[in-house]
Amino acid sequence: MHRSTDGNELVIKVAVPALLAALTLGLTACDAGGSADHNSAASSGPSVIAPGRPGEAAETLSAQDAQRRGADDRPNTADVRYVQMMMQHHQQALKMTELAPEQAESGALKRLAERIAAAQGPEIESMRGWLKQHGREETPSGHAAHASMPGMASAAQLKELRAARGKDFDALFLKLMITHHQGAVTMATEVKSEGNDVQVEEMADDVIAQQTTEISRMRDLV
Repeated sequence: MHRSTDGNELVIKVAVPALLAALTLGLTACDAGGSADHNSAASSGPSVIAPGRPGEAAETLSAQDAQRRGADDRPNTADVRYVQMMMQHHQQALKMTELAPEQAESGALKRLAERIAAAQGPEIESMRGWLKQHGREETPSGHAAHASMPGMASAAQLKELRAARGKDFDALFLKLMITHHQGAVTMATEVKSEGNDVQVEEMADDVIAQQTTEISRMRDLV
């Protein structure tokens, strides 16, 4: 009995550590496999449907591609051209509003011209700062840049406005400025679909909101 008991004790002392070691190895293998599966799933991720630009079909991207594309908000050609041209657009509006205090008859029109100048002056400075930040010139390339901007008054129209007084000035100012604002809204709407820079999109949103409101006010004065 003593030998049998000692033998059993010896068996127990060896078997228990071996059993614990086996269980530990099994659990470690499960954890490693689970982590590998999780990491694999995380790296692949679900596919993402990215809408195309107007007139273009949507495309299916991997999660990684969608993340890389979403992080790419660098300015493109449309962003730069919009800011360059809108600066010139605003500058012409300021030239027109400068005439209102001395030549307009309507007090409401004078106040409107003052509000337009107060809004567009700081916007020009913001756009100038954006161009400087991105190392771009203020003037767009090409001699046809001025002509390609919608809503711009011609040299002859500006000359006529400078010569007008009283009610004649008021009528011509409203006609030219409504067209001018409509052109700015068109430009801002286009860059929202063609541009890539978040700050430019915000500037375009401000132009659309501000100038749409002012168009309504000017129509009430016609």
